[in-house]
Amino acid sequence: MISFDDLYEAARKVINPRKLSETAEAGGVGAALLTADGTVYTGTCIDTACSMGFCAEHAAAAAMITAGEQHVVKMIAVDWDGRIMAPCGRCREFIMQLADANSKSEVMISRDKVVILSDLLPYGWQSKKN
Repeated sequence: MISFDDLYEAARKVINPRKLSETAEAGGVGAALLTADGTVYTGTCIDTACSMGFCAEHAAAAAMITAGEQHVVKMIAVDWDGRIMAPCGRCREFIMQLADANSKSEVMISRDKVVILSDLLPYGWQSKKN
């Protein structure tokens, strides 16, 4: 099975920080998602001045959905400097809603810590804990 080290390298490969225009930049963060079918999807962030951009996790998830998949087994996001980043709240909710099984997706949030996605969003609007 594909390891988090493999996913880390896949995410690093798509990082390519660059200015797209006066109001947009891209490539500062890379993400990699491993699906239940064993496919790795990657994506990079797009940052815009008026908040219309999106995170690297969103880009990777869009590639996954485009290919006909939706169940994320593992995911990771990596900053331009190699630092592993926990997904933002928007990404947590987004991935969670793509498939019920994604609540159990493993998410690497630091070099030595992997958690389950539902642990990062314990009181989501669909949570039975409320």
